Amino acid sequence: MKAAPMKAALIEVPFLDARAINARYAGELTAAAARVIDSGSYVLGEELAAFEREFAAYCGVRHAVGVGSGLDALALILRGYRELGAIDEGDEIIVPGNTFIATFLAITANRLVPVPVEPDPASFNIDPVCVEAAIGPRTRAIMAVHLYGQLADMPALAALARRHRLLLIEDAAQAHGAMRDGRKAGAFGDAAAFSFFPAKNLGALGDGGAVATDDAVLARRVAALRNYGSEEKYRHLFQGFNSRLDEMQAAMLRVKLPYLDADIAWRRRLALRYRKRIRHPHIQLPAVAAEERHAWHLFVVRCPCRDALQRHLLARGIHSQVHYPVPPHRQPAYASLRNAKLPLTERLHDEVLSLPIGPTLRDEDADRVIEACQTFAGAA
Repeated sequence: MKAAPMKAALIEVPFLDARAINARYAGELTAAAARVIDSGSYVLGEELAAFEREFAAYCGVRHAVGVGSGLDALALILRGYRELGAIDEGDEIIVPGNTFIATFLAITANRLVPVPVEPDPASFNIDPVCVEAAIGPRTRAIMAVHLYGQLADMPALAALARRHRLLLIEDAAQAHGAMRDGRKAGAFGDAAAFSFFPAKNLGALGDGGAVATDDAVLARRVAALRNYGSEEKYRHLFQGFNSRLDEMQAAMLRVKLPYLDADIAWRRRLALRYRKRIRHPHIQLPAVAAEERHAWHLFVVRCPCRDALQRHLLARGIHSQVHYPVPPHRQPAYASLRNAKLPLTERLHDEVLSLPIGPTLRDEDADRVIEACQTFAGAA
């Protein structure tokens, strides 16, 4: 009796392969880890100081302060401004409704009030027209999120901030290396927050974040606040936190930073491949004004039958993710905002799907994604 033929194994296309990304410079990472171990200095040492200098130079700003996470970076910017008297408890911060919840958490952690507004329908980033309509007597800042790695309309937002004497804060957690007019994310506002979560374009081997700014006073205040409110050991000027980017993560990031622009260039190449070849009536591709602006942390399409598309891709071994299924104002944590009228934000969260993209995704993998998208029949 003949044995039944073996079914060919399904070749998987991962959403992002962090192991493969880090394997490209495993020797350098190992050497950096050994250097830290041998140093005997593991917190607030030379690795962190060097990374702060290098990352500030990369962003094109004077100061970078390494902290524990991207959320901490956002929260410490606002706490720093509170300590400096620029913001008071109960003041309002205008924020995009279409964002990850961390943007909101940083605001409410400082006893400030998030005022969510709708995104631009093309870029999905915060809409300056909606921002202007939301400005009130207690508005103190605009928090612009560079969603998916694409810069928000910073010239328009900067003009609004100047006209109304508001702070302009960049949530650049997804936008390392995004550019406009020769300037990188982090260099447009009064201060910017970055995340080094392992999945980011510049990812640590654990968690981490940084505040980037040209404001020396703010940078010094954030540096104290991250370290128990102390500038001198056992002397505490402020009620601070323990949120320090440790030496090991700083060393890992120093290894990876020189590769960042090349990785982004590969992401842009893949994104262009997707944008040229995916042609489907149910799949709306991301709109980009100028290719060089986008860092392509995520390649996010929009589909009215998103869940069916995701199942179709998975059946072909292609992994995708939803960023994000429920907007912050619809989360139980923000029940007080449940009456906010943000229909476009809510529709986007029902329709967006992130396709695989990353510096180790091969052309043939991208072509499989394209073919799978092209063969999607729509909702069953």
